[in-house]
Amino acid sequence: MAHVLNTNIASSSFVARLRDAIEQARSSWALYKEYKSTYNELASLTDRDLADIGVRRCDIADLARSHVYGA
Repeated sequence: MAHVLNTNIASSSFVARLRDAIEQARSSWALYKEYKSTYNELASLTDRDLADIGVRRCDIADLARSHVYGA
């Protein structure tokens, strides 16, 4: 019977992992800003304008989220 021992050695340095974390934080912040912008634009519309485009006010957060983050 053969046994295999897998050991994972951290191939990326601390600096590389830190850069990745910073880049992911920047990306997340950019998506959040786009979400807030979309949300605020829709929220600033009147109820009549929303009705004209077939959107209920209670659906604004879901629409903004799906627009930015996908399904």
